[in-house]
Amino acid sequence: MAHYDSILDKFDKHILALLQKDASLSNLELAERVGLSPSPCLRRVQKLEAMGVITGRRALLSPKALGLGLTVMIQISVDRHTPERFEQFEAAVSSYDEVQQCYLITGQSADYLLKVVVPDMDRYQDFLLNKLTRIEGVSGVHSSFVMRRVVDTTALPLHYL
Repeated sequence: MAHYDSILDKFDKHILALLQKDASLSNLELAERVGLSPSPCLRRVQKLEAMGVITGRRALLSPKALGLGLTVMIQISVDRHTPERFEQFEAAVSSYDEVQQCYLITGQSADYLLKVVVPDMDRYQDFLLNKLTRIEGVSGVHSSFVMRRVVDTTALPLHYL
């Protein structure tokens, strides 16, 4: 995706900020808050979608309310650093509902960082032993258990634009 900071004006940035906080806003509500009439506001949202700046809208669910009380950050090492090994690992973890995020990282002894959400320690043990460690090439797993969510947002810092 291109860097769009030079073509986004104050209305676009305001639209993005509002939608990051509440994507359920109707076009009329959004237009009123931004200070535009509904038609130009809708055109701007459609333009931002066409540009790939807005990639989708989702409902955010509460893990705790749904009985998913354990969040685990997992560092994974793989035995070989080949495109085939990475593709195989990424395909496997992409198929697991428990995995919320997976990053290929550098600067650590690990190759990947995963964020996993499960109901409890027993279910994590099952996930670890019956899914994660069975992926061919996984050579190391280091689990860290989240005690408290201090900052937990999907919002991007728009003040850099």
